[in-house]
Amino acid sequence: MSTVVQPCARCGARWAVQGTPMHWCPRCRGVLLSPAPIDAPAERRNYRWVARRPDQRTRRLSGVARTGASAATPKYTQIPRWGLIDTPPAPAEVPRGRLAAFGARVNSLLPVTAGLFALAALGELLRYLILLRNRTRLIDPLVLRISDVLVIGSAVLAMAFALVTAVALVGWLVDARRAAYARSGRRDPRAVRTLALGCLIPVVNLLWPGVFLTEVAAAREEPRALRVIRIWWCAWVFGGGLTIAVLLWRTADSLQVKADGVLFTAFADACAAGIAVLTLWVLRSLDGRDLFGRTRTARRWVVAADPVVPVIEPVHPGAGAAARAATATGRDAADEDMPEDRDTDNGAVNREHEEVMAK
Repeated sequence: MSTVVQPCARCGARWAVQGTPMHWCPRCRGVLLSPAPIDAPAERRNYRWVARRPDQRTRRLSGVARTGASAATPKYTQIPRWGLIDTPPAPAEVPRGRLAAFGARVNSLLPVTAGLFALAALGELLRYLILLRNRTRLIDPLVLRISDVLVIGSAVLAMAFALVTAVALVGWLVDARRAAYARSGRRDPRAVRTLALGCLIPVVNLLWPGVFLTEVAAAREEPRALRVIRIWWCAWVFGGGLTIAVLLWRTADSLQVKADGVLFTAFADACAAGIAVLTLWVLRSLDGRDLFGRTRTARRWVVAADPVVPVIEPVHPGAGAAARAATATGRDAADEDMPEDRDTDNGAVNREHEEVMAK
């Protein structure tokens, strides 16, 4: 028995080669593969095995006896509606914290806090103008009461809203970090207590909020948001130092220093309003939006593969000037020669005209 066989691509039967290799399977009229030894390794074969159903050998096909000439070419009468369904992966479920509902309102709390600090700065500035006028004239008591209500009321409301906004920001930070790490299949390495203490304890909160936000931007791969966080971080540290300076200024005993402290407090309140606006900018930058809440459009730069080739030949001033000078010289020489020729031609034409008239 021959050790060289030809496998059938349709039914899998092996036929021994007894001379010239065959092309069609005697059983099912399928294509016979190239001859190869029975125990030939995979690298010596010029064909591959195809997985088929277990009942491939026993299942009788209705078209086994048909020849290839009588069978019609298979075709579709309409566009097939079947196909592979590539179901998109379901978004990762992010666990919601206890401060999730409170942190969702941070986008509306920050503008209110900025407005209250701006109002407090305006109240302090009006109080300073009243002090300047009081140097030469007496002030109406009603004006002083209105000024006191504006200064004290705006300051208390600004501090209260700042505290509420700080707690809401902690809730937003917890949810943002969980979502950023869940997107890459990880968990937030920092506990909620660590985030809360690092953001709410005075003096300590000058350092850790910037670290927490930087980790969020790195997890989301947002380089633009990282630049915004660095700007905010510098302003945040400056605002903390400014607050400490205002508290120390209040301990002075001199009237002039206290009056200057009113103006200094107005400046500190204005900076606090600006820091609130910067905080809102950071939040929206991490969400892929600008300061006004509009979706940021991505810009993609394409690298040019070929060098720039000028289409029009550049102008050379030296060659152009020489050509114009040569042209002008030629025209002058031609103009000098033209009068004599013109006179000669005109005389010949006039004589011919006189001869015609005479005839």
